Amino acid sequence: MISSVRGEVLSVGLDHVVVEVGGVGLAVQATPATLATLRRGEEVRLHTALVVREDSLTLFGFADADARELFGLLQTVSGIGPRLALATLAVLDPGKLRAALVEGNITVLTSVPGIGRKGAERLTLELRDKVTALGGAGDAPAVAAPGALRAEVVEALAGLGFPAKQAEQAVDKVLADGDGHTTAGVLRAALATLGRKR
Repeated sequence: MISSVRGEVLSVGLDHVVVEVGGVGLAVQATPATLATLRRGEEVRLHTALVVREDSLTLFGFADADARELFGLLQTVSGIGPRLALATLAVLDPGKLRAALVEGNITVLTSVPGIGRKGAERLTLELRDKVTALGGAGDAPAVAAPGALRAEVVEALAGLGFPAKQAEQAVDKVLADGDGHTTAGVLRAALATLGRKR
């Protein structure tokens, strides 16, 4: 099990980062909010989870151990694989996800693309007691300059499959409303806006 990686960021893609560890470039899948905090040439430390499949080894990276624990916990529920678990953490930060599971907030959980009402009910039923046992506080949010923040969030949304124009409109609306001053906050609000349009 590879529980963390530390090294220089070689490149940042739409859904992954390549980190050089001991001369080897490791591709690490991550959420747009995590990727938005990384810069090429800087050193990074990510908490990771290795998912082993018959035909692949995939490394998933997180800014903190709390998010990694939730990522593993989500996959214990039938029908939730690593991609959907990562998408859940892209839409909901660990604190909001934990609160939604404990409170049985189906509306919040179904805001994640790929999770329907039945899936949300199954998540709350199976994980309600487990998430209360999990502690952990999230990492401090990174604050970005408005122009850079807008570009990062639009790029992240495009990476999730939203058309560029639609992504730009959603981000502009969120920034105009003054919702969230961090990359993660604006991203979540923009995803909620786009979710309502679908």
